[in-house]
Order: sequence, then C-alpha cells, then structure tokens
Amino acid sequence: MRLYSMPSSGNSYKVRLLLSLLGRDVPTVDVEYQTDALDSAKAEGRLPFGKAPVLELDDGRLLPESNAILFWLGEGTAFVPADPFQRTQMLSWLFWEQNQHEGTIAVRAALLSYPHRRAQATPDRLAALLEAGHANLQIMEDRLSRRDWLVGDAPSLADICLYAYTHSAGDRGGFDMARFPAIAAWLDRIAALPGHRALTA
Repeated sequence: MRLYSMPSSGNSYKVRLLLSLLGRDVPTVDVEYQTDALDSAKAEGRLPFGKAPVLELDDGRLLPESNAILFWLGEGTAFVPADPFQRTQMLSWLFWEQNQHEGTIAVRAALLSYPHRRAQATPDRLAALLEAGHANLQIMEDRLSRRDWLVGDAPSLADICLYAYTHSAGDRGGFDMARFPAIAAWLDRIAALPGHRALTA
C-alpha cells in the first residue's frame, strides 16, 4: 500500500495516526498544498477527488476520503466495535466529524494557518466559525464528561477521527480549549496510547 498524505492536514494525520497505532508501516507520498508533488499526484490521477489523503491499495485501487480509509484500515481491529449498535454509533461520529466538526474547527484553523486562505479570513467569518466551533466542541464535552471514549469502553475510530483536528484546535484555530476539561482529559488519553504519533512526526 501507499498513502498520499498532506503533512499539515488533520484529515491526512488521522490516517497516519491510525497506521501508527496499528503498528503498520506504509510508504507515504507527501502532497502538501501548492507543491509540485501535489500537482503531479493530481496529474497522474492518484487523487480521485482532487485532495489527500488517498490510500493506494496493493492491487492499485485508490481509496479517497479520510474516514473511509480509517474504516478500511480499522476493520477487524479493536478500533471497530464488535457490537452492531456501537459500530453504527462510531460511524455516526465519523459522519458528524466531516459534516459539522471539520467545517468549523478545521476551516478556522486553515484560514489562520495557510497564506493562500487568509483573504477569506474576514472578521465576520472568523467570529461565526469560532461560535459554531465552540458549540461543536461542547457536544463532544458533554459526551466525554460522562465517559472516557466517544463510543463504548475503548478507543475507536470515532476517537481517532475527532482527535486529529481537536487536538490542535486551540493552537491553530484559536478556540478556547480551557472551556472543555473533559476534552482535555480525552486528548491526554489518546496521546498516551501505544504507538501514538504527533502531527509533525
């Protein structure tokens, strides 16, 4: 297999993190924003949806979308619950992460971090993203104030996918993470998992 990964992206990071937690060593092709490597990967048809991450399987098939890749890699491991209802709960968090969480937490961080996005970082938009992002973080806080993990009694793909952008929400997105002590404890639990790797590792 081969992973086409954008080093600075939380979506790519979540796949690298799961691979590390599983102890799997997969060659990675870095395709950062505004690089020749990204242009080449697009020209070669390696990015079906025009973006990373994409997992190229051993037989050459290409699997895009971060959470779809997580599910592919996670099948048959402890990160996918055996119980059908818990497995579906896990999927609901994966869907919510892409539909709600990423659109506020990741977008605000991107507007503040990437020079080519800064023209879109108007005060009104940043303020709206801050308010909506805090509301999304509160949903996680409410859930994690009653339990160690988002689903069941052990870490699942739900935790992996939401960790990626949440763990940098304060530093990169300017969110007030002091408001969310249960999230802070959850982040520490994930960082303590054997095989954990940092975004920049």
